[in-house]
Amino acid sequence: MAKFTRRQILRTGLAAGAMLTATQCARNDAPVGTPNNPATGPEVNTNQIKDVTLRFIGTGVSQINEIRDKAQEDLGFKLEMRALSTEENNQIAITQPGQYDIFDGEFFSLPLVVPSGNLQAIDVSKIRDFDKIVSIFTTGKFEGLPVETSQGTNPYKVMYLQDQGSTEFATEPTNWATLIPFQYNADTLGYRPDLVGRSIESWAELFNPEFKGKTSIIDIPSIGVMDAAMVVEAAGLMTFGDKGNMTREEIDQITDILKEQKRNGQFRAFWKTFDESVNLMASGEVVLQSMWSPAVTAVKAKDIQCIYAPLKEGYRAWGGGIGLSKNLSGVALDAAYEYINWMLDGWVGAFLGRQGYYSAVPENARKFMSAPEWDFWYEGKPAAEAMIDPFGKQLEPKGAVRDGGSFRERMGNVVVWNSTMDEQVYLVQKWNEFIAS
Repeated sequence: MAKFTRRQILRTGLAAGAMLTATQCARNDAPVGTPNNPATGPEVNTNQIKDVTLRFIGTGVSQINEIRDKAQEDLGFKLEMRALSTEENNQIAITQPGQYDIFDGEFFSLPLVVPSGNLQAIDVSKIRDFDKIVSIFTTGKFEGLPVETSQGTNPYKVMYLQDQGSTEFATEPTNWATLIPFQYNADTLGYRPDLVGRSIESWAELFNPEFKGKTSIIDIPSIGVMDAAMVVEAAGLMTFGDKGNMTREEIDQITDILKEQKRNGQFRAFWKTFDESVNLMASGEVVLQSMWSPAVTAVKAKDIQCIYAPLKEGYRAWGGGIGLSKNLSGVALDAAYEYINWMLDGWVGAFLGRQGYYSAVPENARKFMSAPEWDFWYEGKPAAEAMIDPFGKQLEPKGAVRDGGSFRERMGNVVVWNSTMDEQVYLVQKWNEFIAS
């Protein structure tokens, strides 16, 4: 019989059984029909797979046209992407399961999303490189050491489900995952060095009167309050038992502090989306703010100085992954698993890496990065050549060093993870009071 690669099987729409076997077994894209990759099942309509369209919901961080186009080229089916705010993304995932096939979300959102029952468990045996995923997610360790000392919603705590039909998180690895991670980062504050005039080394600077009317904080309660907590602790205004799971009293206290800062005119604005943060910084309306790595990248791509500050108190981290709608089945479900495997193959990891994000499977991303790129983004070494962003624009000149240094230095200095708190409803209420005050 003719020999097919795993992706040719998907493109031509051979039997689902053959497709699943290929996904599980063809770790080196061995041709179907060889001893390492036996094909099973009858052939079906060869036009079947090209008629699949997977509907994605996610944030602007990863709903990127270039990723969509490359996936469609490589996989042979269509993707529709909707870029939403974090709150909208979670709301649709929880309340409108018929509106999406793929949930591109963050691990901290899972305590909200998973109980809805709208995500189906992911069979990790169908994820070809699952054993290569960074251990932060799969075993709860980094460099062999537990990361439980970090506060907030550590991704490992919400990585696994108890069984295929469960909406309860497992306390140890199982065969059933909630999301398959593909990107993550250690977040901090961004600033305009040309307008600030000096180095920013502490979270406390966000409340420095020197920058009155020129700062901004992210208007997503779960994330904004975490940034605020880093600021008030650094400024010595209060302390927390767990910044990632505040008590009502702690929420009241930090809300009062934020309201006072707002009354004093400290904040220029509050942002919800990637584009808003870029525009605030690029325009010079703000000089110091909560920021995401690709937003700093986007400002730099406009030939405007912007630094992602390595702050002495440490980082707030987050992790993003892909989840599957409970409504996915048949060839569409097979296509979704194939997308996940493609997503971990390395091209996406390298693409997002050029914005400053880390890949869930760094060794695969490295295959699609030049040696100077890998050394700059992961090893913290001076750039051996100019660093170019995913869209072809220069980010850093030769000799530049990544803000915060190496992967080990950055991810090894995470203080808190984005989180859903026990008092989440109360937190949202108080946060909205602050924004409206």
